[in-house]
Amino acid sequence: MKSLANNDNRISKSIAPKVLVTGDVLFEVVGDILITSLISECYTPNDATASTLQYSVTTNEGQTQTISSVNSSLANAIKGTTLTLVGNALANMPVISASGVELNTSAGGIRVPPGQIKVIIGVGSTTGTWTHYLSYEPLEENAYVIAH
Repeated sequence: MKSLANNDNRISKSIAPKVLVTGDVLFEVVGDILITSLISECYTPNDATASTLQYSVTTNEGQTQTISSVNSSLANAIKGTTLTLVGNALANMPVISASGVELNTSAGGIRVPPGQIKVIIGVGSTTGTWTHYLSYEPLEENAYVIAH
């Protein structure tokens, strides 16, 4: 498993952009963390398929919790389109920005126990490729994130 992580800055970035399907693991969480920002960026354009994205966490104990609602369609998303997690309510959908510029509205962040941060893709896989950026604060000594 390859990883690009800078734990001094507490930032992880997925290595290679890829087509997304339900259950894809974006990040492996070791120890309790607080997500301060989670952004997915379209690297190659999507076609007209009306796929959607939702973020979830599966703990090491096997519990799954969605940490966002479902965004609106990713159909025809162009290179540079971003999805930004809104971390002030688990029912909020990620905000889509075709320009790639988006206000990070994660007021308090989202606590995540050890486990995996995943995606749930509605309708079918994305047709474009996506990469992901996570910034976080460790909540316990030696907590870190491995990017997938």
